[in-house]
Order: sequence, then C-alpha cells, then structure tokens
Amino acid sequence: MKNLTTLASMSMGLVACFWLQSCAQSPEVATQSTDQLQGKLVLTGSSTVAPLASEIGKRFESENPGVRVDVQTGGSSRGIADARQGVADIGMVSRDLKQSEKDLQGFAIARDGIGIIVHKTNPVQSLSNEQIVDIYQGKIDNWQDVGGKRAPITVVNKAEGRSTLELFLKYFQLKNSEIKADVVIGDNEQGIKTVAGNPNGIGYVSIGTAEYSSKQDVPIKLLPVAGIAATTENVQNGTFPLSRSLTLVTKTIPVGLDKAFIEFSRSQKVQDIVKEQNFVPLSE
Repeated sequence: MKNLTTLASMSMGLVACFWLQSCAQSPEVATQSTDQLQGKLVLTGSSTVAPLASEIGKRFESENPGVRVDVQTGGSSRGIADARQGVADIGMVSRDLKQSEKDLQGFAIARDGIGIIVHKTNPVQSLSNEQIVDIYQGKIDNWQDVGGKRAPITVVNKAEGRSTLELFLKYFQLKNSEIKADVVIGDNEQGIKTVAGNPNGIGYVSIGTAEYSSKQDVPIKLLPVAGIAATTENVQNGTFPLSRSLTLVTKTIPVGLDKAFIEFSRSQKVQDIVKEQNFVPLSE
C-alpha cells in the first residue's frame, strides 16, 4: 500500500512538472514549435524603398498569415534614426550605409539610379552636367538658354534628410546652400507630380519610380546624365553614373521576424516585384 501511495505521488509530481514547463514556455518557443511566424513589423524611412517594401510585405503576409507589415515613409534619415533608436524594427535607406553608420546592420535588396526629369512636352533632350549645375545654382534660369522654349525654369529640389538629395549633391559637387530652388519636395511621388504638373519644371528622382510613372502615362521624361540614358537597364549594366543600393537597416544583427523578412526581401521569391517596380534585382 505504501508503494502504491509513493507511485501515485510520483505520477502527480511528473504531471505537475510537465504542466509547469508548458506554462513557462515563451511565446517565441511556442511559435517556433508550430513553424509559424507571428507579430508585427514596422519599417520606416526612404520613400524610394517604401513602395517596394510595401509590396514585398504584402507577399510576406500572404505566406505568413500571423504577420503584419507596416511601412511608413519619412526619408532615409528617418530610417537610420528610427532603426538606431528602436522606434522601427527595420529602417529603409536608399543608399549604402555611411562610415558613421557602421554601428548598424545594412542589407541591400535592390539597386536604383537617380535621374533628371522634365515635363514630357519639354523639347530639351539632354543637358550637360555643367548646365544642370548652372540651372540649380540659378545661373541659367530660362529654358531658351539650353535649347528649349522661352520660359522660366522651375527648379525642384529635395528636402534635407533625403538620400536622393545627398547623392545628387555629391555627384554634381554642389552644396545645398548653393541651390536656388523654387519648390522643395519630400518623396519621389511629390517630385514627379510637381514636374508633371509644370511644363517648365526640372527635378531629380528615382529612375525606377520615374520609369514606373511613365508607364502609367504620367507626362514626364528622364534626361541622360553624362550622355548615358537614365534607364534601369543602364543601372543594371553599371554604365549609369548615378546609382545606389536600396537597403534595409537594423540596429543589431537581425533575428526572428526581422531576419525572416530581410531574407525574404533578398530572395528569388520577390525578384518579380523588384522588376515590376523598375528596380534592379540583386542577382542581376
């Protein structure tokens, strides 16, 4: 009888132990055991990367029903700041990381170029680098001075904190304080809408975004830079002089949901999305 009592006590103890271990299991472990990703991802930053990340996010959600991906714009500087401060899970930056940002982790997901845009009806077919500099410095202020119609030039510039601005200034060896802008815009869509709505406008935006907009019959056209046509194809073959990486950024080495999304964004599973948005996939 004593042995039966002892066995009963041991059985109850084992049951209690298993029950306690189950209750103590972390949500992450529980999620892993079912092989299903769960949770919400917040991405902030570059307006160039955002539409691409949003479409990738939709496909990622469809493959992982327990996940929600929230994409917000605000410029590359916001992407860096939010990732560094932990405000966002992943920052979006339309360039490579700077030396001062090497405390962060960067993962390229595609390539893009920066192109000069004018209205589709503008007869000007090309501008030299010197002419572009003179236009942005206000030394040339009428289209007739560069082979166009007699009309004042509307200079459209990017706002501070945008990597497109940084790369434009670096390539043309300009300072932002030297630019005589008539309009200052934030994201690429604003730049495209501004030039599309002004036959005398000139601006610079993502080549991928501009090509995509042109296919939607938005009245803009891309001008060559240094004699090289501003096309995704020339970004791909390395001949276009003004190109950059589209990058996802994290504060530390990504794990869990962050890692899964970044790996997905760099995989063959999304190359069709990258091409549809007129960017260059990593493997090409």
